[in-house]
Amino acid sequence: MAKAVRFYQTGGPEVLRYENVEVGDPGAGQVRLRHVAVGLNFADTYFRNGTYPVPLPNGLGVEAAGIVTAVGPGVEGIERGDRVSYTGFLNTLGAYSTERLITAAPLIKLPPSIAFETAAAMTMRGLTAGYLLRRIHNFKPGDTVLLHAAAGGVGLIVAQWAKLLGLNVIGTVSTDAKDDLASAHGCDHIVNYSRENVAARVRELTGGKGVDAVFDSVGRDTFMSSLDSLKRRGLMVCFGTASGTIPPFDPQLLAMKGSLFLTRPALADYIADPIEKAQLAHELFDHVGSGRIKIEINQHYGLEDAVAAHHDLQSRKTTGSSIFVI
Repeated sequence: MAKAVRFYQTGGPEVLRYENVEVGDPGAGQVRLRHVAVGLNFADTYFRNGTYPVPLPNGLGVEAAGIVTAVGPGVEGIERGDRVSYTGFLNTLGAYSTERLITAAPLIKLPPSIAFETAAAMTMRGLTAGYLLRRIHNFKPGDTVLLHAAAGGVGLIVAQWAKLLGLNVIGTVSTDAKDDLASAHGCDHIVNYSRENVAARVRELTGGKGVDAVFDSVGRDTFMSSLDSLKRRGLMVCFGTASGTIPPFDPQLLAMKGSLFLTRPALADYIADPIEKAQLAHELFDHVGSGRIKIEINQHYGLEDAVAAHHDLQSRKTTGSSIFVI
């Protein structure tokens, strides 16, 4: 019998239930997938708490890696026995499971150099890092970026990839331990926001000019300091809201702070085109497979420990990537 984590009402981690599920045979355009490892992402908490509304009851999780065990009619390019990973949004919800049916479209074939656990830990985070650095802006060697949550799963990948592109990286962290981790993965400078003024320190590090771009996955708590850290005509990339959504503001604020640019991107729009997704995945897998980018899996859980995993995630106890091992 397959197992899955499901929720019947929105709320805190305690609403999650670990239960038996029937999987069945794949229909047209579907495959049956046996998971080996499942990704744990902060976005999962948004589904659970109702920030991202979905019909209830429902499953949780949007990223995993495993082996195709059956293929439904009309599926092309995917065969039984293929090693795959996937990430997405509503079309992949339900990853917290030992086995599932899923449409074939989101699946990405894994090269031999990428292990299942690595794939589950970095498909979503790695593709996010990829579009941030390779699609959002035409970065040039010598540009400087401010990276919030630099010791997180996305942050560690962004920092390493940014250094491959010749960028200067200023990372923010909350503890000395996270300082060491972010520094070891490519950050040139670290700002500890628990005891330093981020914008003031950034101005000091950049000779008063500010940074070319800010990658901000924190949201409400860091929004104003992020704007204040940018140089004239700099780019604010708000790609997450871990501390809460950003309150409404007058766009005139962007003009007052230096004709700033602001974007709120989502991964789904950068991998919707199969060709673009394949290009990003190839570049990511090449960097990881060659060892140029290292994936830090610092927390391992069983699916039955989903409640504890969500508590750890929300309390910012985690660093790097977290996965469920099946």
